[in-house]
Amino acid sequence: MASPVLYAKSGEINIAYTITGSGPDVVWCPGSLSHQELTPHVPELAGHIDRAARFARVIFFDKRGTGMSDRPAGIPTLEERIDDIRAVMDAAQSQRAHVMGLSEGGSMAMLFAATFPDRTRSLLLYGARPRWTRTPDYPWGPTLEESEANLEQSIANGLRIDLSSDFWRRWLGPGLRDDPQFLEEFARMQRMAATPAARIALSRMNQKIDVRDVLPTIRVPTLIIAKTADPIFPPDCARDLASRIPGARLVSIEGEGHLLGQNGAEFSRIVEEWVTEVIEAAPSERFLATILFVDLVRSTERINKIGDAAWKQLLAKYYAEARRELAIYGGVEVDTAGDGLLAHFDGPGKAVKCAGAIERAARELGLEARAGVHTGEVERDKGALRGIAVHTAARIAAVASANEILVSSTVRDLVAGSGLAFADRGTHELKGIEGTRQLLAVN
Repeated sequence: MASPVLYAKSGEINIAYTITGSGPDVVWCPGSLSHQELTPHVPELAGHIDRAARFARVIFFDKRGTGMSDRPAGIPTLEERIDDIRAVMDAAQSQRAHVMGLSEGGSMAMLFAATFPDRTRSLLLYGARPRWTRTPDYPWGPTLEESEANLEQSIANGLRIDLSSDFWRRWLGPGLRDDPQFLEEFARMQRMAATPAARIALSRMNQKIDVRDVLPTIRVPTLIIAKTADPIFPPDCARDLASRIPGARLVSIEGEGHLLGQNGAEFSRIVEEWVTEVIEAAPSERFLATILFVDLVRSTERINKIGDAAWKQLLAKYYAEARRELAIYGGVEVDTAGDGLLAHFDGPGKAVKCAGAIERAARELGLEARAGVHTGEVERDKGALRGIAVHTAARIAAVASANEILVSSTVRDLVAGSGLAFADRGTHELKGIEGTRQLLAVN
């Protein structure tokens, strides 16, 4: 009997999820498409969850915009998706869980583990890449142009699985590609799991995903499972991913195709051994955060013009407005010094939007603000934050002009699909920071 479908509230969005089995909590982050009601009727997919439920409490959910979850306007960012993981865990009363990402679901699982190590017992990845298009420094997958051409061809074919295509036959793998019942059930789930427009937009959002900069900040035990003949996640790609995550363990299983198919039982055995035997590390004080640094421009001139007393009152009004915006966007104030403000966020999109709101509030008070935003690893030290990411954000702000918000390329990569637009400001050497950084201005 299928588990009852439950709903968790993530902001204004309802996220559909089910709980199956008992034991250590495993949060199952699905690939591109899932459907809580239909998945149990596709034995190939339901079998993986059923086997895991013999040794774990599996929390399986539909990403916002897919399956039985709400379909908000636009396509969700990775930042919003990790908020959904947290919301589902809270609703399921799961304080800390093994987070498993399959295929596309791996990107959000990686970002969640880096951002919330206190909620992550371990990270498990199958067929998951940190980037889904090829670049000169990432030689796997299609180029952006090839990916778009493939998508256009898929649209022309009605978004159907084309079994005459070599790609689809290799993607499905032996057994599944020749199983009429599976193909019929899988095609039906694809049709029901998302609208055509959502599937197209999701594909285009995935073209922009790049979480490589996040990987060195993952501080939880990590297991990567890869097939030896996976066309999406070949062995050298798997080794590259493992090399980027500190202490990650890579396990290869003999098999062809991207879907688990005939390797389902072996996959479950490996996951069971990991989940039941992994030594749980204490939550790390190091975690991924987005740092916002804002300061006021030409404040000395303003003080000389209006006097110390009036400046003190004006500055108090500015900080009151800034703190109101921090509360709206979920920012945590770390420090204020002079006319500067340092805060951290659990997502870059929130930080960028908050920076814009603070800059507008400053202008309404007749002030000029500039801001720098960067995402990187920090360390919690009592009430303070330490780490090169903090200094990087401050140095980025120092490069900005009045009424300008500059961000690092890491921030740009992590807000793919958010609708935020940027203008390239070139590469810069930041004082005290090794190497150069590409900076971008928020439009």
